[in-house]
Amino acid sequence: MILPVVAYGSPILKKEGDEIDEKYKDLDKLIENMFETMYEANGVGLAAPQIDKSIRLFIVDASPFAEVEEGEEPDPMAAGLENFKKVFINPIIEEEEGEEWAFAEGCLSIPTIREDVFRKPNIKISYFDENWEFHEEEYNGYAARIIQHEYDHVDGVLFTDHLSPLKKRLLKKKLTNISKGDVEVKYRMKFPAKKKGKR
Repeated sequence: MILPVVAYGSPILKKEGDEIDEKYKDLDKLIENMFETMYEANGVGLAAPQIDKSIRLFIVDASPFAEVEEGEEPDPMAAGLENFKKVFINPIIEEEEGEEWAFAEGCLSIPTIREDVFRKPNIKISYFDENWEFHEEEYNGYAARIIQHEYDHVDGVLFTDHLSPLKKRLLKKKLTNISKGDVEVKYRMKFPAKKKGKR
């Protein structure tokens, strides 16, 4: 089932998610719905707070980064992402290392806006997968970046929180319009400040 993605301005996006356990109701179905929702919206990651669940769960499928157009050189930062599809439950980023690098990030909850965000290139993360097996793994490049972005969501942080005060001021009107639903979007969304009866 495709779920609506909650838009910028929704209080749940600023809340830290709760840890869950193996008894969490219909977790398999929720994960399946999250993947369907993410693919419908052409995303590479989706966190539970974005579909109105304040829990520490996110999914990623970075394979679009590995796609190469005919005549293009493969991007070395995308090496190994062809089948990079994962579920992260109760994740903890244990370490972030290296010199920060900029990349234009976007977000399904903040459609039409992309801005450079600086993040460290190497991470170590521990988490449970959908079978409740524990992992401790290291990632770098795009894989690390996607994980960091989604991890921020379960901590109640948006990519716009990493921007300078000036950049935030310049984006204020656009962000307000997104929260009101005044934005072109091709997937289901729930807007916190949308007037009743407005399509």
